[in-house]
Amino acid sequence: MQFLDQPPRFLFFTGKGGVGKTSIACATAVRLAAEGKSVLLVSTDPASNVGQVFGVSIGNRITRIPAVANLSALEIDPQAAAQLYRDRIVGPVRGVLPEDVVKSIEEQLSGACTTEIAAFDEFTALLTDAALTQDYQHIIFDTAPTGHTIRLLQLPGAWSGFLEDGKGDASCLGPLAGLEKQRSQYQAAVEALADPRRTRLVLVARAQASTLREAARTHEELAAIGLRQQYLVINGVLPAAEAAEDELAAAIYTREQAVIAAIPGVLQALPRDQIALKAFNLVGLDALQHLLDNDAPPIAAADLQQAPALDAPTLAAMVDEIAADGHGLIMVMGKGGVGKTTLAAAVAVELAQRGLPVHLTTSDPAAHLSETLSEALDNLRVSRIDPHAETERYRQQVLQSKGAKLDAQGRAMLEEDLRSPCTEEIAVFQAFSRIIREGGKQFVVMDTAPTGHTLLLLDATGAYHRDIARQMGDKGVHFTTPMMQLQDPRQTKVLLVTLAETTPVLEAASLQDDLRRAGIEPWAWVINNSIAAATTRSPLLLQRAANERHEIAAVANLHARRYALVPLLKHEPVGIRNLRALAHREEV
Repeated sequence: MQFLDQPPRFLFFTGKGGVGKTSIACATAVRLAAEGKSVLLVSTDPASNVGQVFGVSIGNRITRIPAVANLSALEIDPQAAAQLYRDRIVGPVRGVLPEDVVKSIEEQLSGACTTEIAAFDEFTALLTDAALTQDYQHIIFDTAPTGHTIRLLQLPGAWSGFLEDGKGDASCLGPLAGLEKQRSQYQAAVEALADPRRTRLVLVARAQASTLREAARTHEELAAIGLRQQYLVINGVLPAAEAAEDELAAAIYTREQAVIAAIPGVLQALPRDQIALKAFNLVGLDALQHLLDNDAPPIAAADLQQAPALDAPTLAAMVDEIAADGHGLIMVMGKGGVGKTTLAAAVAVELAQRGLPVHLTTSDPAAHLSETLSEALDNLRVSRIDPHAETERYRQQVLQSKGAKLDAQGRAMLEEDLRSPCTEEIAVFQAFSRIIREGGKQFVVMDTAPTGHTLLLLDATGAYHRDIARQMGDKGVHFTTPMMQLQDPRQTKVLLVTLAETTPVLEAASLQDDLRRAGIEPWAWVINNSIAAATTRSPLLLQRAANERHEIAAVANLHARRYALVPLLKHEPVGIRNLRALAHREEV
């Protein structure tokens, strides 16, 4: 594996949910430890399952892994870190400032930006405090800081007075208030990240166009801010031998090889490794020791047979229930890489085929709805919220209103405020709010952005809701905010999309918890690309199908009020015909 050649002290693994970051980070830690290196494995993933992989309770403390000499691990809890961060900022002013001011500060610190910055605050010491990490030759991070976080940390420090005077609009700058005393430490951490002698970033993807596009965006975003020492790992590639005597395996193999051959240009120059798809669950030391081996022996398939068909609801049956309402907002949510765009299109097509007017839209900059549909359909209108266009519209609106009253220095500060990462989220939220109101008259199917961005949108929605409620007070005026519509199950149905794999199910459950804290109850789960719902003779795929059944049972019995199972099909889910095949679980 090229990414393991002469590894520097810090190794960061990043990529979409479900691509295998945690498994590869853990396997890397095990391999380096087996070479006699002292290793600290750190997870900053909100849905971390590092402890589950090793069968050890870890948590927010450095813990030795008993089964692996030379290896310790640490799981940073971003939510706990965010709470400590909020307490540190709000505590000193509570009881000193007026209560409404304190509440305003708490609101500024309630969003996903605070969580990102607080997590970075936690692991900064691991990059800069030599005494804390002197016992470790390698520190491996499962989940790198995003370009969004680093851009926030690189913004100027003179925001406090500007924001207090109400001149700024990009509300994610609020969390920066607690950073001033530690800016030198953060600067040292960013320098460590950008130093190829100390740090290597490993972009993890699957042989899927969507995850490789995401890897390309991540590569460009991080390279633009100085983090250029990057490697690419394409994980879970189906071995050619599995394609010999099975139609489904042959179709998957052909599809994956075509995607790899058409890899985005910006990734072509990166050192690249491929890791073969494994039949086993990536839990336990034995699995981790074999994950990075591509010459594993063939699976003994004598006892493996296609299991009886699962008695699970189809997506089409779920759409029947949705259609009975006649109209409403359908939000398709989930981590990146689970197939939200495809399933949003499939739901919209099924509704339109029933003669119902449907508006299918997306706020995901990576979505390609027109490519997924590939043809027009009666009753179906398709749109996309363009983040760049909405951001520019919002910038101009703010500059023409607040900017008109500022002097040259104030206007320059406002313009820089509007370049902060959260400006785009606020701008997209405005367009998002306009569209969701259409759900009162017709069906609106919304393919949302990846989860972190979606939660930022929902946080903006919540802040708007609270602001309106405060303004209305006891006036007795009837009003409806976007958040009220999202919280009303008669108006909005949230579909959580996952895969029948450990990490995507954990991440979907974590998202469900986040939504419930916001007063939004998910209506249903959709398990996508299920091998257990397909037909195969491939020994490897049969074993993976057997593994899936445990995760499907967990969704059905523990997590979801209702769910649907969507199969992995031989044909790419593009075009009306293939999208309907997904919904009905019938290959065409």
